[in-house]
Amino acid sequence: MENSSNQAQVLVTGGSGFIASYCIIALLKAGFKVKASVRSLKRTEEVKAMLRQGGVNSFESLSFVEADLQDAASWHNAVKDCTYVIHTASPTPNTAAKTLDDFVVPARNGVLYVLEAAQKAGVKRVVLTSAFGAVVMGTNKTAPYTEEDWTVLNNTVPPYQQSKSISERAAWEFVRSHGNRMELAVVNPAGVLGPVLSNDYSHSIQPIFQMLSGVMKACPKLSFGYVDVRDVADLHVKAMVSPAANGQRFLAVAGKSMSMVDIANILRRNLGEKAAKVPTKVVPNWFIRVGALFNKQFALVAPLVGIVKSASNDKAKRLLGWQPRSNEEAVLATANSLLDLGLVK
Repeated sequence: MENSSNQAQVLVTGGSGFIASYCIIALLKAGFKVKASVRSLKRTEEVKAMLRQGGVNSFESLSFVEADLQDAASWHNAVKDCTYVIHTASPTPNTAAKTLDDFVVPARNGVLYVLEAAQKAGVKRVVLTSAFGAVVMGTNKTAPYTEEDWTVLNNTVPPYQQSKSISERAAWEFVRSHGNRMELAVVNPAGVLGPVLSNDYSHSIQPIFQMLSGVMKACPKLSFGYVDVRDVADLHVKAMVSPAANGQRFLAVAGKSMSMVDIANILRRNLGEKAAKVPTKVVPNWFIRVGALFNKQFALVAPLVGIVKSASNDKAKRLLGWQPRSNEEAVLATANSLLDLGLVK
């Protein structure tokens, strides 16, 4: 792996995000110079506070640049003098978003703006953070999903997952048609767990927070693949520097899918009194489906109840030597960080 001997500079987009923060930490520890993009430079101290929580003690090799995914021109300055780009940023849909295009157009344009600027700046390789939702939605396979699978776009696929799938396809098409010598690798993370650095963290962590705080009174029959954020960052860096990663997608998933009940059991088994509010009951599937008629949150999860989508991490292990932490370690690291930071009352 390249290191401080050449001080290659990496642009990490969406620098205040959960995955981005850990990518910055991993890159700084590996000796790279890092330029982090934020929508407003007013957030730099907030980002530094998160990085300190993650173990960064020196910011000598870190700089910040202001850039917005809806402003194509802002990315030309952002990518300047960078050898690599790790593109984790994803636009937050307007709260008034109603149509599919409200989700898809900003996501696709944001990816293309970054790729166009990177290509013009002579960036060697872009690593794009896509999503599990670009791989497994719209189909129900009994065999594990792999990088060869793509979400089948239909009316059962929520707008966010559609936007991730369409924007990833747009990235591959851009590099094929206009990339010249610029390379692309893609990481598709499952539900991202791991130690939180502040109260701004992955939505995948919400169920653990809700269990510990007593908000979740019973577990729905939902199962997902999960991965520790530190391993997601490690996979991004490996995908950035490994010759074998060029032109490849990588599923970031730790192992077998876990149900909400599995997570609750891990918490109770390991945390003692701190897990006193973790639910022991299970919500019947019919209750979720009926509730979906009246409740938007229920409507989002209703199509997923009772379905288990398993996925293989063999490719990342085989090509890049990636070794993720276990599901249990990721769950406990998440829970302990929520407790240690006082986010669970």
